[in-house]
Amino acid sequence: QQKDISVYFRGNNVGVYKADLIVEGKILLELKAAKRIDTVHEAQLINYLRVTDIEVGLLFNFGRKSEFKRMVLDNLKRNP
Repeated sequence: QQKDISVYFRGNNVGVYKADLIVEGKILLELKAAKRIDTVHEAQLINYLRVTDIEVGLLFNFGRKSEFKRMVLDNLKRNP
């Protein structure tokens, strides 16, 4: 089930992101059905990790060839 996550920029709510799946509050899954994983998909996942306290994201693509990518954004290295 998708989960709504509020997105803030400089203290203002600028919208809502709908996470495809969050596993036990620790892993964010982003699901795609594209020809291949693109840098746009990777940037999207990193941005989603930035607006949550979640550090690990998995990007799954179920296109022509199934593939996945694991991405980590350490909470200690986030911009304040």
